[in-house]
Amino acid sequence: MNVKNVGLEIMMGSLAAPQSDQEEDMLGTCAGSVSLFDLNLSATPAANHLSFGHHPFALSSHAMKAFLLALCVTLSAQTRPDASSEAVASQKAKLDSLWKKMTDRLESIDRSLAGVMGVAVLDLTDGREYHLRGDEIFPTASSIKIAILAELCRQGKLDDLYTLDAKDLVAESIVLEWLTPGVSRITNRDLATFMTTVSDNGATNVLIGRVGMDNVNTLMEKLGLAQTRLRRKMIDLPAARAGRENTSTPREMVRLLEALYRNRIEGSTEALRILKLPKADHFPKGLPKGITIANKPGSLEGVRTDSAIIYAPGRPVILSVMTAYLSDDEAGEVALAKSAAAVYDCFRIMGSASTYGRAIPQ
Repeated sequence: MNVKNVGLEIMMGSLAAPQSDQEEDMLGTCAGSVSLFDLNLSATPAANHLSFGHHPFALSSHAMKAFLLALCVTLSAQTRPDASSEAVASQKAKLDSLWKKMTDRLESIDRSLAGVMGVAVLDLTDGREYHLRGDEIFPTASSIKIAILAELCRQGKLDDLYTLDAKDLVAESIVLEWLTPGVSRITNRDLATFMTTVSDNGATNVLIGRVGMDNVNTLMEKLGLAQTRLRRKMIDLPAARAGRENTSTPREMVRLLEALYRNRIEGSTEALRILKLPKADHFPKGLPKGITIANKPGSLEGVRTDSAIIYAPGRPVILSVMTAYLSDDEAGEVALAKSAAAVYDCFRIMGSASTYGRAIPQ
């Protein structure tokens, strides 16, 4: 038997026959294992001896058989499947099952909704995605304010001062209407906080004027978000009637938040800090108290939306749900909360479990 690459040669003569079925099986396995390592076997009836290069060693039949059995055991162990690879395959199968249950829940929510719902999910750990009408264009409602915030932070103008002007007040200027025109001075950061936390429309319109609508859309273009567009200010019904609607898709809203999460936009850290400020509507209603979420919900007649980074323990995820043609706006809000719960439940379990699925206390 010539063993390539190691200079090992085993000459087999009157080797004693295997004494048991187990030995015969082992020797057969050895031959199979040897072939896997590109080793040539050849029997020579001259004598039983083992040589390394030019140094022969005489062996009895029983010693030769013992050597071959030991070689067999060693090589067979080396060719067994790696336990760690088996664990990885097993884990993937289990995670696929959890993912399927999550998507089944989302699709069940969609089927029961009297309206149209689009969903996009991105696992920030392994990049896995799910889309339900993910590329359909929906009105963003106030979720477009994420894009405005991103451009504001990119420009670095958070500390610029603004003095309240009465002409900037519009419907749902929730904070600005309590301030004093011509007297109250606040920063763009304050305006961004009002815009994001309580969806102050007056604050939003001031920021649109300050950062520039075209600049917001240019940023979206640079990010490759072709359908995410700011086309009008808040509470501009004539523009809406003319078809100038603020729009995006579930997939693009997820990509916008991913760009902030991965710090691909200058000022992302500050933008996320503001987006993480507490809000009460939509996704938060489906999540446990205390869970960090960077989101901006939106509401219009027949439309409910929310897009968020949900910081599930050990496994953050981005979720966007956009609805339109709702016959019942409250039902749309319930659908968004249930969607957030379905995604969070899946990612909480995945993030807190070991490779084998045991929940590990944090």
